[in-house]
Amino acid sequence: MSKADATRMDILKKAFDLIYKNGYQATSIDQILETTSVTKGAFYHHFKSKEEMGIALIDDVIHREIWPTILKSLRVSKDFRKNLYQMLKDLLIAHPLLNADYGCPAVNLVQEMAPINENFRKALKKNQTEWRKLIEDEIAKAKAAGQLSAEHNSETTALYIITLYHGVRAMGKVLGKSYYNTFLKEYQKYLESLK
Repeated sequence: MSKADATRMDILKKAFDLIYKNGYQATSIDQILETTSVTKGAFYHHFKSKEEMGIALIDDVIHREIWPTILKSLRVSKDFRKNLYQMLKDLLIAHPLLNADYGCPAVNLVQEMAPINENFRKALKKNQTEWRKLIEDEIAKAKAAGQLSAEHNSETTALYIITLYHGVRAMGKVLGKSYYNTFLKEYQKYLESLK
C-alpha cells in the first residue's frame, strides 16, 4: 500500500470510528482531523467533500470489513438454514467491528442519510442489493438441492432476512447484546419453518 493509500485509509478508519459512535451529521471534518496527523489540505487531497468521504466509508470500510464475514458464513455447510443462521449470528455476536451499543454502521447510515441524500441512498442500496443477491443465491442453491420448495420467492425471503437484521441491530442499541441471543433463537425457528 502506498503512503497516499495508507493516509486515505487512516482518514477513513478514524472517520468510521467517530461516525459509528456519533452519527454522520454530528461528526465534522475538524473532529476527524483531530484524531489523525493529517492536515485539512491532505483531507481535501483525498476527498473533495465530507460527502465523498462518507460514500467512501460505505465502499472502502464498511463493505470491506463486513463482506468477508458474510461470505465465510454462507460457506459453513451445504445446509442453507445453517448458513443463513451463521451469517446473522456472526454479524451480531462475533464481528469485532460491530458493537451492540452503536448498532450496525450501514443500518445507521440507512436511517440517518438515505432519506436526505441521494448519493448515500444509492451507495447503501448498492450494498444492500449485493447482500440480497448473495442470500438469493443461497436460497436458489437450496431449491436446487431439494432443501426448499420452489414456491418460496428468493428475493422476498432475502429482503425479509435483511430487514430482520436491520431491526435487531436497531433494537440492540436499546436492549443490549443479550437481545441478540433471544432474536437468534426465534430466527432459527423461522429458518427451520422454511420447507
